[in-house]
Order: sequence, then structure tokens, then C-alpha cells
Amino acid sequence: MGRSAEDPIEMFKYLILKDMYELSDRDLLKRTLTDMAFKFFLDLAPEETNLIHATTLTKFRNLRLKDEDLLDRLIQRTVQIAIEKGIQMGNTLIVDATHTRARYHQKSMEEVLLDRAKKLRKEVYRIDESMKNHFPKKLENPSLDEVTEYCEQVVQVVENHQGLCFRDSLVND
Repeated sequence: MGRSAEDPIEMFKYLILKDMYELSDRDLLKRTLTDMAFKFFLDLAPEETNLIHATTLTKFRNLRLKDEDLLDRLIQRTVQIAIEKGIQMGNTLIVDATHTRARYHQKSMEEVLLDRAKKLRKEVYRIDESMKNHFPKKLENPSLDEVTEYCEQVVQVVENHQGLCFRDSLVND
């Protein structure tokens, strides 16, 4: 007699959007109400206002996706299937940008990875300023392989220091 079940594929699509745009559950649902690109991706009608509840997405993520790497593996498999089906994975993306931010400068893969590594380092420094000496030196004009290796080294530093590697089960967004 509770809420009706949600389609797991739709829930996965919500999580892809959440990860891509770095949104909280509530912000994701708020943006879905006005962003036509989101509605198209989620197979929703343009006038649709009856969306899932934010707690439904949280429970789906916490109860169904207990494996922390599962979402990443699902996204990788989705991209792999798209490539196998012959879908071109270029740098150009055409969307109805009526309610989206202008993106005249697309970030390269290297820029995205370095930006995320920078955010991780800043968060670590906030917790323990002395960690600055443990991280690898920052790169200048690196290739994708060098950036990937650099990011792996940053992750290794965090994983090797017990005080930094914990997960708060109360954090949902």
C-alpha cells in the first residue's frame, strides 16, 4: 500500500545525470522539472511534473547499489554497449539548451580528471594540511595517460592513509 515501484532503468538514468552534473538528489529532481534535455533522457513528457520522490532515489542508491563501484561499472558498460552498437562517441553534443547553462568551452577528459583530483586534494588538505607532502607533483601539459596515472597516484595516497579513508553512512547526497 506504499509507493508504486519505480523502473530500475529510470532510476539508473537519474543516477547518471546526478553523477554527470554533480547534483544532489533534490537539485536533480528540481532541474528535471525544467530541463528538456533531462526529460528527454528520462523518457518523460515535456509537461510531466509528477517525478519520483528524492528519498526514492536515495533508497535505490543505498539499498540496491551497495557496491560502491557498481554505478561506475554500469556507466562503463552502457558506454561499451553504445560503442558496440556503432554509436559515435564524439565531442559534440546537441541538446535543447533552453534551460541549461551555456557550454561554449567543453572540458577535455584531462581537464575533468585534473579538476576532480584537485577537488579531492583540497578536501584532504581541509582535513589534514600535512598531507601536501604525500601527493605527487602537479602536471603541466600532460597527456591523458599521464593524467590517468597521476589520478591513480592521488587515489593511492588517500587509500593508504587510514584517517582519510572512511565513509559516512549518513551522507546521502
